[in-house]
Amino acid sequence: MAIKSVSIRIEEEMLNKISHIADYEGRSVNSQVLVLIRENIKAFEDANGVIDGNITPDSNVKPTRK
Repeated sequence: MAIKSVSIRIEEEMLNKISHIADYEGRSVNSQVLVLIRENIKAFEDANGVIDGNITPDSNVKPTRK
């Protein structure tokens, strides 16, 4: 599996808070963000089913509101 880099824009206060949490948990900010992403993916898949590993742009579109 390839490792990719992502750059994000984040408010300073939010970065300070996530940094505090990461320090408390004994992680880097990067590792803490990965934990949060993994938890979010798991919660989504638990609610909606497993996301196919072959995601294409047409299937990666937010569904219309009900």
